Amino acid sequence: MPSLFVIRGNDQGSRFEFAEGTTSIGRDASNDIQLHDTEVSRRHAQIYGSKDVYTVSDLDSSNGTFVNGRPVEAHRLESGDHLQIGRTLMLFTQPPGAPEVDLSDKVAISSDKAFGDQSHIVHSVSHEESSHFFELSPQVEQSAWLARARGNLQAMYRAALAVSQTLDIDKLLHRIMELIFESVEADRGCVMLTDADTGRLQPKVQRTRRNSKDGDRITISETILDYVMENGEGVLTSDAQQDDRWNPAASIVRMGIREAICVPMRGRYDIVGVIYIDTSTSPQELMLKGVANRFSEDHLKLMVAIAHQAALAVEDTRYYSAMVQAERLAAVGQTIATLSHHIKNILQGIRGGSYLIEMGLSEHDETVVRKGWKIVEKNQNKISALVLDMLTFSKEREPDLQPADINRVVCDVVELMQAHAADLDVAVHCRLADDIPTLVFDPEGMHRAILNVITNAIDAAADSERSGNVEVATAYLPEDGKIQVSIRDDGPGIPADEMEALFRPFVSSKKSRGTGLGLPVSQKILSEHGGRIAVESYPGKGSCFSLELPAVAPGTGREATSQTTIEEP
Repeated sequence: MPSLFVIRGNDQGSRFEFAEGTTSIGRDASNDIQLHDTEVSRRHAQIYGSKDVYTVSDLDSSNGTFVNGRPVEAHRLESGDHLQIGRTLMLFTQPPGAPEVDLSDKVAISSDKAFGDQSHIVHSVSHEESSHFFELSPQVEQSAWLARARGNLQAMYRAALAVSQTLDIDKLLHRIMELIFESVEADRGCVMLTDADTGRLQPKVQRTRRNSKDGDRITISETILDYVMENGEGVLTSDAQQDDRWNPAASIVRMGIREAICVPMRGRYDIVGVIYIDTSTSPQELMLKGVANRFSEDHLKLMVAIAHQAALAVEDTRYYSAMVQAERLAAVGQTIATLSHHIKNILQGIRGGSYLIEMGLSEHDETVVRKGWKIVEKNQNKISALVLDMLTFSKEREPDLQPADINRVVCDVVELMQAHAADLDVAVHCRLADDIPTLVFDPEGMHRAILNVITNAIDAAADSERSGNVEVATAYLPEDGKIQVSIRDDGPGIPADEMEALFRPFVSSKKSRGTGLGLPVSQKILSEHGGRIAVESYPGKGSCFSLELPAVAPGTGREATSQTTIEEP
């Protein structure tokens, strides 16, 4: 079901799903989608959906409707478009699977008797025989054979070139049909692929020359299709030799002669479809040239070879699409796990704030209540920011660089994790350097990176047989041009054989308590800043994680430079 996700505005974080039909958007409560935005008109816009096509229309609103930053009166929405109404910015998403073009009214499969089709198979050629279409025939002069062989070779080369340049099956099949029409004098043609679920042939591409007297509808003999699919052989058919009244005055001349070629698209493993072309010889051609047939065995062999190339490309494209789909599913799983991991950390902070609120209410201490509520409110905002980050999780993310205080970020994280540490009987000590100036970095990103590492340190210290301590320290290293945040714990340490897999996704030493994404995400955030995470660990003594990032002073013009050097480490 399509949806609008609010990424900016008073309704930030809300998701509105809607179905086909008309969906109204506005400030008034009577709308299907109500936006709490004073710059949105009471009835601002509407979205009309039919057959997976959705169009947004402005309803003469005061401030207009914008799609991807441009004002629109009516605009067809595509998945990923940004829809702005007032100060509210929403992301339009639509499930994959655009409707396919139905060619059933253009290509029909029918029995021979139903349409009076008197065509019969004149020649057939197997897949092995088609590879010999360059061999010299004794009935053809050498010069004519060379010219025909050169043309066939050029057609095959262009077909192989088309196959190698696209992974879009529809574009590939259209290109193949264009090449066939350039190489063979056909009037009509189509490509049909086997449906994976039903096993039936479905037309995918249909082409007709403009001067075709039979129109753009193609009727294909079911008998011929069955023969091609069952035997895996290409066939050349004609209705001329069926008629015994072969003379210029006969009805066959008045009607013209229908010829057709149908070849299987045989790949490495199976037949994926068929290519069909046909033509009609007009009475004028018969009388002027005295030539009845426009298709020959050489055309049939060429068609079989081209169909084989197309079939290999279809198989490769389907295999590639399956791999991409598997990677997408894996990315979805990784995104969900990452989201759950971060929300778990944030919920721990909310739980700590709730505990303070409950304690303040029971003791009638407003100061404690306000302190607890401030923690809860801060983490609610972080959940909203986290959801927004997940929207672009699969892309390379540029940090939101701004002047900030790294000590303030560290204090926020420590304050957030105090309740969790107390539950595990772990003491968190903070030692901050007072000479760190205001620097340019992404405070939200660094908050998340430090939070993940401190959470791991607290869990490690809780497993220690000693008292359980975590020390968080900051340092300014102007000679190296960087700042450092070190988190040291006195836990059991990290075995040497686990160090190599430390930053590998989904690898966790905390078993069911961890998702194996905390450290990889932290490393990604530091890499985006042009920094790194250094690790020192001694089994039985503890571990130290040092988060290092460039010290960029505000107003130095290095903000953009720090973004362009992200890929260098």
